[in-house]
Amino acid sequence: MRGRRALRSAGALGLLALTATACSGEASRLGMPEPIGPQAERMLKLWQGSWIAAFAVGAVVWGLIIWAVLFHRKRSDDLPPQVRYNMPIEILYTAVPFVIIAVLFFFTVRDENYVEKTTDNPAVTIDVTGFQWSWQFDYKEKTGGQEKTVASVVGQPVAPNASGGAKPVMTVPSGKTVRIRLHSNDVIHSFWVPALLYKKDVMPGYTNEFEFTANKLGTYEGRCAELCGVDHSRMLFQLRVVTPEQYAAFIAESKAKAVGGAK
Repeated sequence: MRGRRALRSAGALGLLALTATACSGEASRLGMPEPIGPQAERMLKLWQGSWIAAFAVGAVVWGLIIWAVLFHRKRSDDLPPQVRYNMPIEILYTAVPFVIIAVLFFFTVRDENYVEKTTDNPAVTIDVTGFQWSWQFDYKEKTGGQEKTVASVVGQPVAPNASGGAKPVMTVPSGKTVRIRLHSNDVIHSFWVPALLYKKDVMPGYTNEFEFTANKLGTYEGRCAELCGVDHSRMLFQLRVVTPEQYAAFIAESKAKAVGGAK
């Protein structure tokens, strides 16, 4: 009786702890940043679902271990009943892991296809070039069937603890589809904005691309997530999400500066 009561109490405390954790927004994100767009939200939900599955499997396994410890302690020298070569149990042991893997595989493929999906006509296209040790952002527009650069931002390596200012800034409009095309002039880098819950390798000789939509205004930190050399920690940048009107003004100002420079 005491063993059963202890087991029930432990289960109740575990359920209470999980419930309390789920009530906290930050805790429910498992320490991840608050997502700023639909792709990031989908990634967060995938992680949350994976953690719930892991906790459920862990609870069952630990429950069985505790149950065996409490109710199958050695009480005499008699050998307990043996269950080896028990076909139903063997099938259960084999089938359950396959079901768990199949479910996780299905949701992973579904969400990966959603996050990696690209459109025919994104609202904004930005060529991102990683180099040792900073970034260049080239904003592209199509005119008369030809693509040209209408704005360009070239960064410089900055101190790892820099709070802004010197970091190159990528400006994007909120609520619009943004396509990022990744290039490298030297070694492998990795484009990472934690608030997007996504990162992508930047490979020399190969163009990687992805799209995202940011719905929350603000400035978000970005960095290289691939060890790329002695000043890797200085490859910092910022993603600034502004209103479509502010983005249009930014592009217009960049075009005006380009025309002024040409004169």
